[in-house]
Amino acid sequence: MEQLALRLKGLSDPTRLRVIRLLDHGELCVCDLMAGLDLPQSTVSRHMSFLRNAGWVDGRRKGKWVYYTLAEPADAIQSEVLEILRRRLPDVDQARLDHERLMTHLANKTEETCST
Repeated sequence: MEQLALRLKGLSDPTRLRVIRLLDHGELCVCDLMAGLDLPQSTVSRHMSFLRNAGWVDGRRKGKWVYYTLAEPADAIQSEVLEILRRRLPDVDQARLDHERLMTHLANKTEETCST
């Protein structure tokens, strides 16, 4: 029950829900998330730490950046919640705007984007 409460608490912030939507695109660097969310690195990293501790995301370090993906659901409840979010978040105005920003960023991204 404690782990379930922690997982659900991980989704109790609008920014973290926005992150879940963006990561449905696939693996993203913190710099990609910063662009999609239009937020500073410190804010994005704080939310990513919370999501990682709650079991929603996995991360791998490459140089000074961390690349994140959605974690494999640990149980049926997490799987069902994730499926609901995948179906419903694209209909939320803020999530659509974030996705458009991310797509623009990725279209213009160079190899050097995440190396600075």
